[in-house]
Formats: sequence, structure tokens, C-alpha cells
Amino acid sequence: MDQITTFLPFILIFVVMYFFMILPQQKRVKKEKEFETNLKVGDKIVTKSGFHGKIAELSETTAVIETMSGKLKIEKSAISLELSMALNKKA
Repeated sequence: MDQITTFLPFILIFVVMYFFMILPQQKRVKKEKEFETNLKVGDKIVTKSGFHGKIAELSETTAVIETMSGKLKIEKSAISLELSMALNKKA
């Protein structure tokens, strides 16, 4: 019984860390992957570095976006979920 009470605080810390840090991060990653797969030509997006544009072409891992200054080829993972959703809610 003494061994269980000795390790109980460590077990509780791990459980709390899991529910407050690891689980939300896993949900966020899953939501971002789903967002990347649902992108389509014509969607208005914002990249994580702040470029605004519209998707002109899509491939498996990259996207070509049209901006005011021309076309840019970027990785799909560089498209910000939160900023793009906020942009599309305004429009």
C-alpha cells in the first residue's frame, strides 16, 4: 500500500498533463489535417506567415495561391486553420 501512495502523485500529474496538454494537442492536429484534406481550388486562405490569397492549384502536399503580387507555391501545412476560418467568416 505504501508503494501505491508513493507513486500516486506522479500518476495524477501524468493524468492531468494528458487531459490538459496532450489530448487537446492531438485534437488540434486532427482538425488541421482534416482542414488540409478539405481544401479546394477557389478557397480564400491565410498562411501562417500572413500571406492572404486564393487557392489556384492543389497537389498532394503543396498549393499554389494567387496573391495581389502574383502566384506563390506553398506547403499545405503552411496554411493557417484559425486565420483562414476567421477570414471566411468575415466574407
